[in-house]
Amino acid sequence: MPVFVKVYQNQIKGSPARGKWYGRVVATKTMSYAALCQHISEHNSVYGEDVCLGVANKLQSCILEQLLEGKKVQFGALGTFFLKAKSSGTEAETEFNLGKNIDGLYLCFAPSRMELNNLTSKMLKMKASLKNVKDLTESKSKKKEGDAEEDDDIQGGETGGETGDNTGGNTGGNTPVEPSDEPDYDQPSGD
Repeated sequence: MPVFVKVYQNQIKGSPARGKWYGRVVATKTMSYAALCQHISEHNSVYGEDVCLGVANKLQSCILEQLLEGKKVQFGALGTFFLKAKSSGTEAETEFNLGKNIDGLYLCFAPSRMELNNLTSKMLKMKASLKNVKDLTESKSKKKEGDAEEDDDIQGGETGGETGDNTGGNTGGNTPVEPSDEPDYDQPSGD
């Protein structure tokens, strides 16, 4: 299954990057927490879905507990969770008030950089199979245009065929849907 990328044009007024084209990853589906635990249990695990869910729930609450105690939490070879503060500035140190000037705390994740499981941006790009969403929609429209002609050529009950979209599996449909509730990490900044 490829990682789908949607190409879009920056339309931010006043941005030096206005008019330039960028790529944005789009997801085909969000896997639920319960579905992830079921998936884990299906990977030749001796533990059932309920046990995996129980362990995952405990892990989740313990990670949050440790973060709120001011610790970073390493998550195996995947990487490290940590908190980051967003704050508004003051003219003098004595004017800074934690209640007023801390605007928010954010959960962050730093991927592992170990050779065994290097999850840095460069390595993820090297490992991923990328596919442009536009190519997927174009291949579908070409297939629809040619369906009438292809139906005449199909013999012996052969109805399948490779369309190149490689969207099989439990994806909740073949058309990628861009999440709207996610932060826009790949949006160019106007700075």
